Amino acid sequence: MAYRPKDTQERIVHRLKIAKGHLEKVIKMVEDDCYCIDVLHQSQAVQKALRETDNLMLENHLKTCAMDAIGKGRKEEAVAEVIQVFKKMS
Repeated sequence: MAYRPKDTQERIVHRLKIAKGHLEKVIKMVEDDCYCIDVLHQSQAVQKALRETDNLMLENHLKTCAMDAIGKGRKEEAVAEVIQVFKKMS
């Protein structure tokens, strides 16, 4: 398991709960046959909350796991791992 300071872990969980709440709202809106544009706005809120969570996790990874790997001489491995994340994002 990766190292995460308690406050970082709490922030990640908080952001995921925000995304969950937005997603539950999207589901309810679709079930209630709400106006499409309103549903799309709510869906965008889910995506934004997840992007913010991803950014926080990546920042934590770079500051902890990646720095540790670089310090142990595994620079290429650490860089390749982060590049792979960015490739999946596009």
